[in-house]
Amino acid sequence: MDFTLVLIAAGLITGVGLLVGLFLGFSAIKFEVPVDEREIKIREALPGANCGACGYPGCDGLAHAIVIDEAPVSGCPVGGADCAMAIGKIMGQSGSFEKTVAFVKCGGTCNRAGDKFIYSGIHDCNAAVVVPGGSPKQCGYGCMGLGSCVAACEYDAIHIVDGIAKVDPEKCVACKACVVACPKELIEIIPYTAKQVVRCMSKDKAKDVKVACEVGCIACKRCVKVCPFDAIHVNDMLAKVDYDKCKRCRKCAKACPQNTITFKLEDTDFWNPPQVEEEKETA
Repeated sequence: MDFTLVLIAAGLITGVGLLVGLFLGFSAIKFEVPVDEREIKIREALPGANCGACGYPGCDGLAHAIVIDEAPVSGCPVGGADCAMAIGKIMGQSGSFEKTVAFVKCGGTCNRAGDKFIYSGIHDCNAAVVVPGGSPKQCGYGCMGLGSCVAACEYDAIHIVDGIAKVDPEKCVACKACVVACPKELIEIIPYTAKQVVRCMSKDKAKDVKVACEVGCIACKRCVKVCPFDAIHVNDMLAKVDYDKCKRCRKCAKACPQNTITFKLEDTDFWNPPQVEEEKETA
């Protein structure tokens, strides 16, 4: 074996490697894209779930969007208020950021809502909704209670109770997974501090609503008349609360003849009934 040829080959390979390395190093310096230091700090402040609930491709995408003022500092629903405040400090913004939670706009429990037929198919709302008739319940807008939202939630924050989905506000991080999973579009994100909530999504006329559900909205507008803050209106046969205006006086809930509008804890905090009673007494 001619060792001279081996040494020449090794030398050539080493030389080429050095040249390529030098070229890559020069290119990295020459074409380096500067990264805003705030983006790095924001990425560290984010929870790292990379769930996409913010609407961006992971936490890196959200961090970049916040720095370029494309997304708000409260853009991460999983991180909540504490995360938003930390990011706000990085961005030089002051103020508090309110926690939000998911809420199921249906009060049609087993003893309140009637059934059209008994459904015995796949235990999934998205499968049942395509069955002729649209829903096993008489109310075509109501929760079917088959748990697509439960399966979508990674935080054990939503369960089927008495035939309908209910959210535990203490566990909910407002990631919107349940919102996306619900084929009836029954779930919305509301402020954690919201008190009055409308447990209905029906847009049927009053006589049809009364037949289908005991607690359905009949669009009587009594809530609108008693609200001193212009915080509730009826559109498309359905009452809706403006949480930015609502002062939590509960007048709309007391005026509602159907008990459609209710104090939030009465409807959602079913994990801790004693706390509900205490809240009612002090409200």
